[in-house]
Amino acid sequence: MSAQAVRVGYLGLGSNVGDRGANLQAAVDALPDHGVDVLASSSVYETEPVGEILEQPDFLNACLRIRTAHGPEQLLDACKSVERSLGRHAGGVRHGPRPIDLDVLLLDGIEHVSERLTLPHPEVTSRRFVLVPLLELEPELLLPDGRRIAGSLAALGPGEAVAAAGGPLRV
Repeated sequence: MSAQAVRVGYLGLGSNVGDRGANLQAAVDALPDHGVDVLASSSVYETEPVGEILEQPDFLNACLRIRTAHGPEQLLDACKSVERSLGRHAGGVRHGPRPIDLDVLLLDGIEHVSERLTLPHPEVTSRRFVLVPLLELEPELLLPDGRRIAGSLAALGPGEAVAAAGGPLRV
């Protein structure tokens, strides 16, 4: 870490192409080379596809607590670089099958909006496959506006099956 401000944040990981578990672990292993220290991992969960394309393989998902000197855009760049190194190509179908997906969910209470990135992630409070592993890592996690994220999970209706599929990824 440099002398810049060190921030704690949370990333969401997903994979539904190839060796899904190995893809998640490879992302964890690659992040430090991009200035992102992985502090902790949630368990791994198997989840149904959501969004625009439902006819595709189930995902494995996990969340990570990270530490970085990167700001929001630089952290996004680091995540995109890891995705490319693991075989994800830019310009694919939105919500389509992918070997790896890294989403910046929260970063040190920062609210940020650009063409490329919104923080907190716009779907962090509406997706069970994000909320379950995120709350496993940090049950009392707050949004930048002070709301508890746990209330979002309780407010979700039925759907979006999320089933435990393994322990935490190696950090």
